[in-house]
Order: sequence, then C-alpha cells, then structure tokens
Amino acid sequence: MKHSTLTLIRHGQSIWNLQNRFTGWIDVTLSPQGIAEAKEAGKLLADEHFDIAFASTLIRSQETLYEILRLNRHCVGYRRVHEGENPWYEHFQPGEKDTHTLPVYFSETLNERFYGDLQGLNKDQARQEFGAEQVHIWRRSFDIPPPNGESLASTAARVIPFFKDCLVPHLEQGRHMLIAAHGNSLRALIMHLENMTPEQILAYELDTGVPIQYELDQQQNVVSKKIFEAEKS
Repeated sequence: MKHSTLTLIRHGQSIWNLQNRFTGWIDVTLSPQGIAEAKEAGKLLADEHFDIAFASTLIRSQETLYEILRLNRHCVGYRRVHEGENPWYEHFQPGEKDTHTLPVYFSETLNERFYGDLQGLNKDQARQEFGAEQVHIWRRSFDIPPPNGESLASTAARVIPFFKDCLVPHLEQGRHMLIAAHGNSLRALIMHLENMTPEQILAYELDTGVPIQYELDQQQNVVSKKIFEAEKS
C-alpha cells in the first residue's frame, strides 16, 4: 500500500488576529492579508493531488480551504458533503460526474480552542482585566483553561479521537488529505503525529497560511515532513 499524505494549514490571518483579539469559536472572516496568505498557500499547493479535504465549521478555515482548492490544478471541482443532517439532501444520489469532484467535510471537532470568557477581548485588555501573569498561564499552560473555556489538553481530547476514528480510515487507504483548521486544534494533531510532550507543543509556533505536509506509513508513523514556504524575492 502506498504512503498517504496529510497536509495541514492554519487559516490565514483573520480580522481578529489583526486586532489582537481572543477569537476561539467566534466566527470571523479573513483579513485582506489572510486572503493573500490563503492564495499564496494555494499557489504552493497547486500541484499537490488531494483525495479528500476537511475544515472546521468556522468561516476563516473554510475561506482558506476554498482559496487553496480554487488554485489547485488537480481539483476540477469540490462538493460540500452533508452527512444525514437535513432531509433536504436525501434526494441527492451521487452520479458519475460527482466522482471527479473533491469531497469536503466540515467538523466542529476541528474548531479552534474555545476561549470562554476571554473570547472577543483584546489581549492587552485581557491582561489589564485579569493580570498579565494569569493571562500568560491561560495561554501557555497545557491543562489550565481560561474561565468557562478549554485548555490545549481538552482541545486535544476532542481532536485526537476524531483523527483516529474519522481520518485514519482514509489515510489507511493511501489517500491524500488536506485539513484547514486552527492554531490549537492543529497543535493537538501535530503533538499526536510527532509524539511531542506538552512542553514541546506549547513552544511550537504555527504560522498562519503556511502548509505543512506529512508523509505517513500504514501505521500513521511520520515518514517525512515538509513545510511549504514561498520563495523570497
């Protein structure tokens, strides 16, 4: 069986990234820079073949995914897959032409870490309200969540089972997968793939709009890792 590939990308800069706000599950769009980052990622991935794609239910990850797919030379079209969520879709029977379009799935499990009471706050404002040391603990500890929010540990507790249950079956068939998601949901996945410690993943920087591709064997061990970066002019 041939090796599979798993390509991960953190969404391009959002308007709240630009405003230095805690975003979490608040649904905000990409900034102009974020759109440019997504398009640049699309150029870098233009010759990559994908069999299946995933994104979160948040618009910034979906916008990033669509920008990439529009520029992909192998993607003749894509279809959003609705799995038993609405009777309106029951009349749909995939035809021969649909087999050539890329299936795209969306899952709340891939959403960003839920920041609870911090969501919407400017990070400087949060430091003034809660204290700089406390905000640092909430942001950089592995298992201490902000008030009414998630820690990275609890984010991993939903992302890793989703990977094992829903994504691995596709990878075991040698498929090539693209996931557009968020800083912390992807950190959880990277921690699992690379067998990182909590301390290692907390120090791991994940830039917006930069694709990372893993080649995986049948047991989902990492064979190789590639970071796609634009050529410097």
